[in-house]
Amino acid sequence: MIVLSAVARDSVTPRANPLFRDRFTADPAPLVVGDRLYLYVGHDEAQRDEMFNMREWLVYSTTDMATWVDHGPIMKATDFAWAKGDAWASQAIAKDGRFWFYAAVEHDDTRPGKAIAVAVSDSPTGPFVDAKGAALVTNAMTPRGTHSWEDIDPTVFTDEDGTTWIAWGNRQCYIARLKPNMIEIDGDITEITPPHFEEGPWLHKRGALYYLTYASLDRSTHRDEKVSYATAPSLQGPWTYRGELTGSGKYSFTIHPGIVEFKGHWYLFLHNAALTIGDQNGAIGRRAVTVEHLQYNPDGSMQPVLQTEAGISVPAPD
Repeated sequence: MIVLSAVARDSVTPRANPLFRDRFTADPAPLVVGDRLYLYVGHDEAQRDEMFNMREWLVYSTTDMATWVDHGPIMKATDFAWAKGDAWASQAIAKDGRFWFYAAVEHDDTRPGKAIAVAVSDSPTGPFVDAKGAALVTNAMTPRGTHSWEDIDPTVFTDEDGTTWIAWGNRQCYIARLKPNMIEIDGDITEITPPHFEEGPWLHKRGALYYLTYASLDRSTHRDEKVSYATAPSLQGPWTYRGELTGSGKYSFTIHPGIVEFKGHWYLFLHNAALTIGDQNGAIGRRAVTVEHLQYNPDGSMQPVLQTEAGISVPAPD
């Protein structure tokens, strides 16, 4: 049984990008449950010259991609007792009648570095609680990386055989199976780093192809992240680089893709830093979530996406 939140704030109805204009949001992660799309985002609260200040995750929902319901905060990073903070990128997935929420946080000093947490709820809007009582992935589990924040930006995907996979990373991209209990890694962690991978992986499938879409950065030529992607015949690869999907987000070093099919249409969620709220301009730690139409070519490749202010307020091109 799907349980909806009993408390939701007034609906917000954007006509163009960005979607939400009363607060700064980032790292969009869509989830379709029945006839409703839920969008999980981080809450940017950076002040003055702060780079990032993210304490909680929010969720919005819609049935028509026009009117969005604000369900408010669903969890704080410090709800994981072993975490210091940093409510970085997340994704939720439905399985076996429950909702599993995977997110990047900063571990306490017992296991320094970024870590991946997992929470669970009976409702897509929470409340979510720590499902494991410890990190699913810690920095010590991926020793190849040269910095302490490589274990971020989890993406989760359940394949047709019922097996759920998780991918994540910064500079290196990792993938692993999850055990049926959804709170333990099943087997080895494998590196699948595609060209120019920076962070923000997203797994999805369309037809016979698996897609790994991610924030990319060619440090020899690019100042800001773009979105690139690779495809494979299975989640175990081999992965073939397919090129760039988008340019950089306006005024933003980071970008974070989230892809979903909803009511017969495909959408690409992103973020930029083009929103101003009061006297606060967009910045690296004050971003805004956007959405664009996503279309595919007959060979399965994705058509390049131009980021616009109009977003999906105009029909998808033929």
